[in-house]
Amino acid sequence: MEKKVRVRFAPSPTGGLHLGGVRTALFNYLFARQHQGTFILRVEDTDQTRFVPGAEAYIASCLEWCGIKPDESPDLGGPFAPYRQSERKASYRQYAERLVASGHAYYAFDTPEELDAKRKAAPNFLYGQATRMEMRNSLTLDAAEVQALLDANTPHVVRIKIPENETVSFHDLIRGHVSFDTNLVDDKVLLKADGMPTYHLAVVADDRAMEISHVFRGEEWLPSAPIHILLWRYLGWEDEMPAWVHLPLILKPDGNGKLSKRDGDRLGFPVYAQNWTDPKTGDLTKGFRELGFMPEAFVNLLAMLGWNDGTDQEIFSLDELVEKFSLERISKAGAKFDYEKAKWYNHEWIKKTPAATLAPAVKTALTAAGIEIADNENLFTVIELVKDRCNIISDFVTQSAYFFVPPKEYDVASVKPKWNEQKTAFFEAYAASPMEGTAQALEAEFKALATVHQLKPGELMLPFRVMLVGGKFGPGVFDIAILLGKAEVKNRIKAALAAFI
Repeated sequence: MEKKVRVRFAPSPTGGLHLGGVRTALFNYLFARQHQGTFILRVEDTDQTRFVPGAEAYIASCLEWCGIKPDESPDLGGPFAPYRQSERKASYRQYAERLVASGHAYYAFDTPEELDAKRKAAPNFLYGQATRMEMRNSLTLDAAEVQALLDANTPHVVRIKIPENETVSFHDLIRGHVSFDTNLVDDKVLLKADGMPTYHLAVVADDRAMEISHVFRGEEWLPSAPIHILLWRYLGWEDEMPAWVHLPLILKPDGNGKLSKRDGDRLGFPVYAQNWTDPKTGDLTKGFRELGFMPEAFVNLLAMLGWNDGTDQEIFSLDELVEKFSLERISKAGAKFDYEKAKWYNHEWIKKTPAATLAPAVKTALTAAGIEIADNENLFTVIELVKDRCNIISDFVTQSAYFFVPPKEYDVASVKPKWNEQKTAFFEAYAASPMEGTAQALEAEFKALATVHQLKPGELMLPFRVMLVGGKFGPGVFDIAILLGKAEVKNRIKAALAAFI
């Protein structure tokens, strides 16, 4: 019988959620939905030294914003609860003890000071085949001494005993056949002195307990794969082992190495899904949401980092991604992150999104800029007029503020060199004209008056735009004029003339 698809996103609550983490969650979600399976959020909080208050709620908020909703989670519960590893602490020791009893793991009593001394003496020190017999552990001490140390509750860890001269192989659904030489793998800690498991033991125990069918994780976890496969084998669960899917890295824009938060800080773009404030330092790291990205665009751009459907299509809704997603189309090679391309995705989604849907976010941005909006219908019209010019939501402030408040400054430099008394007379006359009808009627009236004043309409369009907007941007100038209304247009012409003359 085919195994039911059950996948998990298992972040550690240690800070902001990197876009690579969200992509891992997304690919898990798409695969689960495509196969009518279950998507689980499991919080891997076994490293209490790195635990950050608020990080778990932040992760859940990021997934909710993206529309990547889990079926089972710490908040939702489920048949395999609890979904926080710290709450499953009691379940892990039995597996560590079983591995010790079978000879596949051992107790290590080395103190932190002893380990530090070893590392200073040998900078590339690894606790493993070449060094384990020099250390204080249950392989070098006699059984009575080991028991005495255990009876005295002497602090100790449990380490896996990696075999010598073996090859650990597995099939990765993206990379095909992958092999590791065990002589290059060290004896990782499985259970820490505080009784908490490390990632290696906990992830295997929990994936088995929660009946995980496929493990999607980043390429950076490949070096850990032999340890995990050996644990599945040594615990007698190899027949239940999930399928492996190691996703390609998201690379720096130049392609040299994995994209990090520092790269975003250095190059001026976000790498977190949402704003993250470090509770210890108060430092704010900006996220895609607060910088004006739509969740649909963020999900779309993440899906295209390392995957495509084999066509030229680039714009996908979440439902379309569920329909089209396939493991076969995931690349082995890393995907370079391009912020300009990210903004392009957002621009495309802004263009195709109805004004009524965009309005709350646009209104929030305008309010933050000190512009209060009373008339939503007018706002909807403005959004439709300018959205083709906006890459991120905050662009709406620049592109539409002048519809609600007069310009405080004018791009006089673009007008002044060619200004003359003839143009002053034209605009004084235009400010006194009827200005009735549609945008087309206003344009016809404007051109007719230009002819009377022996001026070319083209010479007057830019000054008129600057009068209404403040600069050389915006949609059709007569569309702007219609929305502003006759009285406001006349006032703006008069105010601008004072600046131009």
